[in-house]
Amino acid sequence: MATSHPHSPALIPPVPAVLAAIVSVQGGAAIAKWLFPVLGAPATAGLRIALSAVMLLAAFRPPLGRLTAAQWKVAIPFGMCLGLMNAVFYLSLARIPLGLAVTLEFVGPLGVAVFGSRRPLDLLWVMMAGAGIALIAPWSGSGVDGLGVLYALLAGLCWATYIVLGARLSRLVRGGAAVSAGMVVATLMIFPLALASGGLARLTPRLALAAGAVALLSSALPYALELSALRSMPTRTFSILMSLEPAVAALCGLAFLGERLGGAQWLAIALVIGASLGATVTSRQVERAAAVEV
Repeated sequence: MATSHPHSPALIPPVPAVLAAIVSVQGGAAIAKWLFPVLGAPATAGLRIALSAVMLLAAFRPPLGRLTAAQWKVAIPFGMCLGLMNAVFYLSLARIPLGLAVTLEFVGPLGVAVFGSRRPLDLLWVMMAGAGIALIAPWSGSGVDGLGVLYALLAGLCWATYIVLGARLSRLVRGGAAVSAGMVVATLMIFPLALASGGLARLTPRLALAAGAVALLSSALPYALELSALRSMPTRTFSILMSLEPAVAALCGLAFLGERLGGAQWLAIALVIGASLGATVTSRQVERAAAVEV
């Protein structure tokens, strides 16, 4: 794989690249949801992770055999967290609309952004996000599946842990090798569960092709687009654009899955986006590792 010069112009301008990455991830999630009635969420998650690992290994050809014990000590929990995050997110998608699942999951990176802060302004962002979650919660009369909400919040917790571990791993291992190692560990963790679910027994060549599209759109393509954008874009700007992801997810859910949300649910999405934007704009530092989603 050829490597570009650090200062060579990107094939796609940074802002369109980030927006394309966001649409790619949510389009991949929509295709995954189409597979659920046949394969089930666990099998779909296992296929997505395994195929993503193959694509990343082929693209980066990381020297995993040369990683030290200290590097694996971080890479293993990072990969386990990555696998669990994807699995529970797909379980939430099986029960609640795409836009709501992504909105609830987004409390993870928001929590990392404001954790430990004692500034009154950051309390405002937490309250805004909390209000958004309350509007989606089952007790609000929204008719949203409670277990789906819990799965999405668990995915958000995993995302927060993934950010912290990813920041630590990125200081020990170069980007391509780091994410490849994590995806391999995630595959070893989740694929046996996918086999046990029985969904893979119903796999056909057409469904396998669709699963490959999910892996490409959800992991390989957006990762490449995000890295390209970050070469010439400040991380703060990148994080601001990424804050739009819940809205893009809701629009993809409407366009590809016919998932129509109520006014209160759109308000919840707006509150979480506002909280994420506020936390990003007013933060003292935006961590690079918090930006890239796998």
